[in-house]
Amino acid sequence: MKWTDSTHIAEELYDKYPDVDPKTIRFTDLMQWVLELDGFTDKESNCGERILEAIQMAWIEEYE
Repeated sequence: MKWTDSTHIAEELYDKYPDVDPKTIRFTDLMQWVLELDGFTDKESNCGERILEAIQMAWIEEYE
């Protein structure tokens, strides 16, 4: 998985943290959680605010 796989990342986060409302997450926490996902192989330096926003929006869709 890479940062650009926002939908897949969101699905993984939803499965790992089913009780977490993604609207309440800080981007610093979100980045760390993504980096810790099994199968995630991208570098932290390849991430930016837009990518985190895309992941958060995809997670919100999955959550709702």
